[in-house]
Formats: sequence, C-alpha cells, structure tokens
Amino acid sequence: MSDAANSRPTLAGVAARAGVSASTASLVFSGAGPVADATRARVLEAAAALGYAGPDPTARSLRRGRTGVVGVVTEDRLGDAFRDPINLALLDGLGEELADEGFGLLVLPWAPDSAVELAAVPMDAAILLGCSADLASSVERLRRRRIPLVAIEAPPLGDVVPIELDNADATRRGAELLRALGHEQIALVTLPLDVARTRAPLTPQREAASTAFTASERIRGARAVFPDAGGVSAGGSTVSEGYAAGRALLDVPATERPTAVIAQSDLLAIGVIRAAEELGIDVPEELSVLGFDGIRLQGLTAHDLTTLVQPAVEKGRAAGRAVREALAGDLPAPVALTSELRRGATVARSPIE
Repeated sequence: MSDAANSRPTLAGVAARAGVSASTASLVFSGAGPVADATRARVLEAAAALGYAGPDPTARSLRRGRTGVVGVVTEDRLGDAFRDPINLALLDGLGEELADEGFGLLVLPWAPDSAVELAAVPMDAAILLGCSADLASSVERLRRRRIPLVAIEAPPLGDVVPIELDNADATRRGAELLRALGHEQIALVTLPLDVARTRAPLTPQREAASTAFTASERIRGARAVFPDAGGVSAGGSTVSEGYAAGRALLDVPATERPTAVIAQSDLLAIGVIRAAEELGIDVPEELSVLGFDGIRLQGLTAHDLTTLVQPAVEKGRAAGRAVREALAGDLPAPVALTSELRRGATVARSPIE
C-alpha cells in the first residue's frame, strides 16, 4: 500500500485523537444519534486537526445498501425544465420532503435516442416527471431493479405510484368560464405533443398520435366545451413559444381571429399576450387569454393573468412522501390533486355578440 494511502486520515484515527469510541465518532458525522455537545466539539476538532472530511460516501452507501439519491426523470430539455417556475416549485417541494431523510435529487433528462440508460444510474427510487408512454421500456428495466417508482402526471403505468392533477377537469372549468362570457371562437396553445417538441397547427391526426399525457388531458378538457377549437402545439412551455404561437393565431384578418385563447401554461399565455400587444389587439377587450399553473413572476406581464392555479409544491411533497413510504416498506396510496380557477384581468365578455 502506498504511503499516501497509509497517511490518509481515518475515522478510527479521529476517534483515538478525541478519546472516544469509533461508534461515537461515527454518530457525530452521521447525525444518527444523540452526542453531547462537548464530545461533538472534541471529535470535530480532532477531525480538523487530522484533515478528516468525513466518511467516504461510496463506502457508506455500500454498507447501507442505499445511494442516498432519488432520480427525477424528465423528457424536457434541462434548460427548459429549469426555466419553468412550475418545475422549480415542484422540485422545491420534493427536496423539502426528502431532505430530512438525507436524500439528494438527480435530474435525469430522457429521450428515445438519449445516451442516459436509466436502469444503470445509481439511485434508490425514481420519480417520473410528466413522462410519456415512450418511456415504457425504461420503466420496465427500472422495475426489475425493485426500486420505488412514482409518476407525476403520467399515463397509467401499472404498479407505479401515481401523483395526479385534474388537468382535464380544470381546463374544462376554465373553458366553461369563457363560454359563459359568450366566447365561441376559441384557439388552444398546447404544451408539446411529442418528444420531438414540434411547433405546428393542431390537427386530429397530431392529437391522436400525441404521447404527451398532460397536454392531451388539457386538450380533452377544452374539447369537452369547445369540440371544434383549433390551435397550435408549442415546442416548449416558454414565453417565446407562446409568442410564436400567438403570432400564428392572431396575425390574420380580424374576422378570422379567435376571441379567446386557452394556453396550457402561464408562460405560453404571457407569450400570447405579448403577441397580441405587438399586433395592437387589446387584452381582454378584444382577446381573452386563460393560462394554467398560477405562477407569479414580476416583470413578465403587466396583466393579472386569469389562470388555473395548480399546487406545484404540494405535488412535489406528495411524490417525496410516496418515496419515503415505499423505502420504509409501506405501500403508498395514489394522490389526486386539484387546481383552482383564479380570475384575473385577462378575460372579458366576447367582443362578438
């Protein structure tokens, strides 16, 4: 063995210098049990003197049979995922729920041609964030590892614990508000319909081929009220994508324009409003805009958006609780969450009576 290996500080050396047992020194670093303040201070002082940073996490994981990592699988590009305030709120809730158990989060982007092999990533549990049926083969390989699997807003995946949101019912409630205000010419701006994230007009063929569960559910809710609504599927949940979709829908003769737009995220709705403003279309007198999410970001728009507020933080907490329960050997129950319609200043009566 090399001199460097022989001189590497160890937990046993720290314990000997502090005059305590190795098990007591271990408790100081793990936080797993009560240790007197004076003893803790003595152990940490000895560790600092020896240059000991703490137990090797790899070795500790091998002893515990745990990695301390929970994987969060998303089909979003990471740049888009971390720009979306709803995803950040969800991750906040998830992190809060798992932090006390000592778990860290590893966000894993996935696509059919991805180099990421989910079944090979070291983790104690996996949370599927809005993933489509395209992920089925990877889910099956994860199942064989016998780790807990939780799905947030995903299609039914057998024994995977579901955390559901009332996407269809919530959108239907928003659409009913627009109908009550006299709107008949409605357009939809949807989340991406597939992993390719193609921005394109909505067609029956594209909707039927959609692999995006959340987008499809929100379309279903809108079509329960406005079965013939046209629209555009965006290439992501961003203001720029909403703007591009808004230009496509609104930069037409006034007689061909919708009187209201149902956007599947607040960021998309804000982009539509910006397109309307640029085209000289007044919101809400000439165009009503409905969002989905309930984000509040200063500076994005001067309008108080009418939107469907989803409990994003609680969605993350629910997923975290399901992971904790499963790792403790319990069977987590499915969770169903509801959204709330918040009236702002972006919807009004239809300008066409």
